[in-house]
Amino acid sequence: MTTTLAGGRAARRQMMRRIRPRRSPAVPLLLVVAAGAVGVLWLWWHNTPSIADDTSKILNAGRITGLLAGYLMALVVLQMARVPALERRVGSDRVARWHAMSGRYTLCLVLAHVVLIMWGYALQAGRSLGDIVQQTVESIDQLPDMGKAAIGTGLFVLIGLTSIGAVRRRLPYDTWYHVHLLTYAAVFLTFWHQITTGNDFAVEPTAKTVWYALYGTVTALLVWYRILTPIRLNLRHRMRVEAVIEETPGIVSVLIGGRKLHRMGAEAGQFFRWRFLAPGMRFSSHPYSLSAAPRPDMLRITVKAIGDHSTRLRELRPGTRVWAEGPYGALTASRRSRGKVLLVAGGVGITPMRALFETLPGAAGDLTLLYRANSTQDLALWDELASIAEERGARLMYAVNSPEGERPDISADSLRRKIPDIDRHDVFMCGPPGFAQSVYEALRGAGVPARRIHHESFEM
Repeated sequence: MTTTLAGGRAARRQMMRRIRPRRSPAVPLLLVVAAGAVGVLWLWWHNTPSIADDTSKILNAGRITGLLAGYLMALVVLQMARVPALERRVGSDRVARWHAMSGRYTLCLVLAHVVLIMWGYALQAGRSLGDIVQQTVESIDQLPDMGKAAIGTGLFVLIGLTSIGAVRRRLPYDTWYHVHLLTYAAVFLTFWHQITTGNDFAVEPTAKTVWYALYGTVTALLVWYRILTPIRLNLRHRMRVEAVIEETPGIVSVLIGGRKLHRMGAEAGQFFRWRFLAPGMRFSSHPYSLSAAPRPDMLRITVKAIGDHSTRLRELRPGTRVWAEGPYGALTASRRSRGKVLLVAGGVGITPMRALFETLPGAAGDLTLLYRANSTQDLALWDELASIAEERGARLMYAVNSPEGERPDISADSLRRKIPDIDRHDVFMCGPPGFAQSVYEALRGAGVPARRIHHESFEM
């Protein structure tokens, strides 16, 4: 059985009539971040008149790593705040990659800072590198806020260990997610010793004010967008499960009703983080894309049973309360820069592509959807896609394994044969990482510029 939601024409009327691509602010933001790091280094340089001996060199290296770690901690939290300007303009997947990279750098800088500072303190006390553990214990006992910093550092190490790929793949998503939330506690605990024991802030009151302003701003954004905004959204729209319908074996659609849902600001191609207030699911929040354009009284997600949470969706009962955060994601019509568009979906990555297929403005022949699945039985929402293609004069293609299990050829040559003018298309793509990478390489080989390949990572 399949679900069909009408309203594609109305949704298209709400979208752009002219193609006005919106540029990503990623590069300017990275330049701002780099300028901030330069400012941090200048603060150290300004407060360091000379470096006389080896002990001084070690201590100053510790100061530099500590200042940079403190700066990156604020950015790590900012990247977790789900600020719309980042989530919708830069893209949730890119922000997530920035967060992961910043987290790795922060942990390395924190550990380097601890070792270098304690080593320098030990040398000042007439000890050697071998006495660093004893020196650390004494510093924690004697210096203000060092006990908090030690606990915070331990939390950073724990978070880093659980974020290692091999470890993360073995952890349930909810376990990893809740451990990751300890980042807030780790940053809070390590902040205070920066102010009370940091030489640069002790001798430079302006620097202390700027540091408070940086962390205060990030905290305000976090509270506003992670706590207050979701509360307002859910009190206003009061969402509940309307129905759960099996689309194909292992894939279900969840219809979610509520009040004035079109005013949530969601666009085709975006996703929400969903929390279903049912037994055993209340403390789990997972991201799922909209599989149809938002309607005033209905939203729909379509999910493949992969983990515990996605498998339990089929057990939801009508009337179950829903708590949502979002919308997030930059895989929207605003990324479009050409009249012709190719949509490429792998597996359940069809969900945002189906919504875009319905709503992207275009004349007959402008839109093409390529759907990759293991078999024809796995082509979820196929009847809807066929109806949309017929109504809009769009082209619908699928690529499935042969009866012998041979994978279809999705190469630069095959794409050029099927779509001779593919190099004049914008391409929107969603699917598992391996699939997305191989298709990206094929598209580049077919002559599609990288700036016109729009994709978000899809990994549940």
